[in-house]
Amino acid sequence: MSEQIQPSGTVPNPVIPGFHPDPSVCRVGDDYYLVCSSFEYFPGIPVFHSRDLVNWTQIGNALDRPSQLRLPRDMPSSGGIYAPTLRHHDGRFWLIVTNVGDGGNMLFTATDPAGPWSDPVRLPGVPGIDPDLAWDEDGTCWCTVAGVSQVRLDPTTGETLGEPYRIWSGTPGSMAPEAPHLYRIGDYWYLMIAEGGTERGHGVSIARGLTPSGPFEPCPANPVLTHRGTASPIQNTGHADLVQAPDGSWWMVLLAVRPRGGTPGWYVLGRETFLAPVEWVDGWPVVGEVTAELPTPAWPLHSAPAVPARDDFDQAELHPRWISVRERPEGSCTTKERSGWLTLRAAGASLDETDTVFVGRRQQHLACRASTLIDPADGRGGLAVRLDEEHHYEIEAADGVVKVFARIGPLRTEVATRPVPAGAVVLGVEIVPRPTRGPRTGPDDVIFGIEDPDGTFTVLAGLDGRYLSTEVAGGFTGRVIGVYAAAGTVHFDRFDYEPLPLP
Repeated sequence: MSEQIQPSGTVPNPVIPGFHPDPSVCRVGDDYYLVCSSFEYFPGIPVFHSRDLVNWTQIGNALDRPSQLRLPRDMPSSGGIYAPTLRHHDGRFWLIVTNVGDGGNMLFTATDPAGPWSDPVRLPGVPGIDPDLAWDEDGTCWCTVAGVSQVRLDPTTGETLGEPYRIWSGTPGSMAPEAPHLYRIGDYWYLMIAEGGTERGHGVSIARGLTPSGPFEPCPANPVLTHRGTASPIQNTGHADLVQAPDGSWWMVLLAVRPRGGTPGWYVLGRETFLAPVEWVDGWPVVGEVTAELPTPAWPLHSAPAVPARDDFDQAELHPRWISVRERPEGSCTTKERSGWLTLRAAGASLDETDTVFVGRRQQHLACRASTLIDPADGRGGLAVRLDEEHHYEIEAADGVVKVFARIGPLRTEVATRPVPAGAVVLGVEIVPRPTRGPRTGPDDVIFGIEDPDGTFTVLAGLDGRYLSTEVAGGFTGRVIGVYAAAGTVHFDRFDYEPLPLP
């Protein structure tokens, strides 16, 4: 249970740090619920709860069964689950999303957002990506997708009523009109979209009409939010959703990034969920500044349960924050074989493979430390910082030797080797931002080492973090730090993750 806390003058932004892009939010009474894209990771679509829009707790993953989510091994990284929309209507939660690479658009329902969620209702008549749901006063359900086109939908059967048709093309000359959300606010229907691509040109624009299908009048101040061409340390602002608080105020959740280092700037945590206040002026939304310190909302804050620094793997099931690549086959990952240990059984021979047995959590801090106690007696495995199959660093133990590897694009190299005594060994990584000393300064250093019984951290290798950034690797995800098995059976006694002070 959350406790009411005394608010200070500001609260930190992003409100959900790390790889949590494409946020969609809805309010039910005094409770807020939010979902994000998850791409090639399983389980999919993390679900969060808050009482104040500031402090969020992950309460589950909407897609946590193979019957709900199939991510084929030949699906490239940054495929999979794109841009869910979460809504509450007629006593139920509705979740519509695109699985790029397997099935297209689909819809799920639940009475409790923590789950269980239904198996999918397939939507073969809904084209494209980024689907949205809205209901009018007559109960008609409207589905709007990137492009921006719209079709009437029976959400219980998935049947479309008529053919999709274009309702707005966004701002003339702006690329990628996407992420539509349709709202009835006052006398108008508002259609909010993202434009400019999800990189530095990203922005939010809006139009309004008297009916859910338009015609739509663009806001004369479009884009209502963008950081393109600015020196703000927060960039790529877009893909937003609106929510009204019980006191009548309006708020926007959106994705943005925090590039670090020199030119062009590298962001490594992925696209994160930020919060911004919204005022309505002459029937149009005016979005407040998106900054690292947000003015505290005018209501009591509720503390979220602290995430423990250590997971001892004492529970029968992993916490929802733990994710795997594409799938988590039964028997490949368990806490039940050896009490208090996580046991992984290898499939792919390295993190280069699409079927690697990997369990990780999102990196959520610009400076952090992670470590694990590994027993590799029956196999080979280690601790990794992953962006995708072609961009990852890891420290690996097997046969009395610890090695550090780096995979950067087509190149894979062994960076360091150190013999260790037989048995369990503590592997660690520290991620520390670099002071910017020129345009070619990278964002951070990724430092691997082993921990001695007295707690001494012996560094084996330090690697440039820019090669595990979106600007280098491409795609839509962020770093995930976790453990893996590359051969045989590997056991992990614990996993520690904690933020470090920024230099």
